[in-house]
Amino acid sequence: MMIPRVAMIGGGSWATAVIKMLSDNLTEKEIYWWLRDTASIAHLKQYKHNPKYLSSVELRIPEDNISNDICDIIKQADYIILNVPAAFLKESLSGVTPEMLAGKKIVSAIKGIVPDENQIIGEFMNDKFNVPLDDILVISGPCHAEEVALEKLSYLTIASINLETAGSFSKLLNTRYLKTNISDDIFGTEYAAVLKNIYAVASGICHGIGYGDNFQAVLISNAIREINRFVEAVHPINRDIKESAYLGDLLVTAYSQFSRNRTFGNMIGKGYTVKSAQLEMNMIAEGYYAASCMHVINKKYKVEMPICRAVYAILYERHSPQIEMALLTEQLN
Repeated sequence: MMIPRVAMIGGGSWATAVIKMLSDNLTEKEIYWWLRDTASIAHLKQYKHNPKYLSSVELRIPEDNISNDICDIIKQADYIILNVPAAFLKESLSGVTPEMLAGKKIVSAIKGIVPDENQIIGEFMNDKFNVPLDDILVISGPCHAEEVALEKLSYLTIASINLETAGSFSKLLNTRYLKTNISDDIFGTEYAAVLKNIYAVASGICHGIGYGDNFQAVLISNAIREINRFVEAVHPINRDIKESAYLGDLLVTAYSQFSRNRTFGNMIGKGYTVKSAQLEMNMIAEGYYAASCMHVINKKYKVEMPICRAVYAILYERHSPQIEMALLTEQLN
């Protein structure tokens, strides 16, 4: 039997966490890792730690399998995990051709939308790189990188149109601290992963303004209904929106101390400008970009999404967070 070969594209905290899962999983496999930063690569090879993200985690990857040559890394692998910020995906894949990806499984771990194209990752790879939808997988679920580093029990959902494909890949991630579920909902899980970041920004804004836990509960119960309305409009299949890939991911992103989207929103609520909040965080809050992309995408579907609309107005139209959220409270129940 062929040993599965898995390539990670990206060097951030979530990419590092997934590398840890793959390394700790007992299934025999070959792991490859592409990072842009040559200094990080040199540090990884010498010290077995990512110097910038989850730096306490030991990463057991053969030195020859870590490179900043993305084409060479892709050539080696059967599964390609895309794990860079969505805003940088096109730049990261420059030089990669559809022919290089032919016959390979493309795994989205990004939880974002490609700007300009306004497409989720699976749609983008299908459209621009001719990757068949059958060869696309999505990693989703309530799973913060920081808790993976601490080996706190976590759950992921692996989605593929082909459940056998989802099951095969999920077996490469299971560890004593990581359990996996499978799904055939590649569109719903990926859109839900995008939308929950916007709602986490909303949650942070409300906290920054001074709303309490009672209102947060109302906000998030309305948010899951917004997600349900949208994914039903985009891809109406039989799904349970209360599953962890949808509701669970929303809850942890809206409430967790590790949520960068909530942190970003909290800063906006306290009066930071978008630019100053981004500079101080020094990490990408996908919800910022997603709010703009979803605003454009929803012009097609015309789903009622008052929370998304409020976040867009605050971030891109410079509406007052206090006034916009006060108006939003009249639309929730």
